Amino acid sequence: EVRLVESGGGLVQPGGSLRLSCVGSGFDFSDYNMMWERQAPGKEMEWVASIDSVDEITTYADSAKGRFTISRDNAKKTLYLQLTNLKVEDSALYRCRNGLGRGQGTLVTVSA
Repeated sequence: EVRLVESGGGLVQPGGSLRLSCVGSGFDFSDYNMMWERQAPGKEMEWVASIDSVDEITTYADSAKGRFTISRDNAKKTLYLQLTNLKVEDSALYRCRNGLGRGQGTLVTVSA
């Protein structure tokens, strides 16, 4: 069974940081491109960042460039998203996904 389980979300003040994690199981993690998406209340799912499986080349949405960093540890079967300089508009449910599915998500709330 393919599983993707996110963690690391929480309540943080504007300007703060969080590190999200996504642990994969039931598939060969190193074979898959991985990505983070987010969905804010009342809005559509938005792609945030991707990292490929071969060269670990990363790409980011404009909203994430310069503030978020996606990375992976294939030995730990874990995908990360480092969030820095968070803004209120970054509040959302963050999910990891690959070609096999997506996780349930971890909630990030940015509020003073």
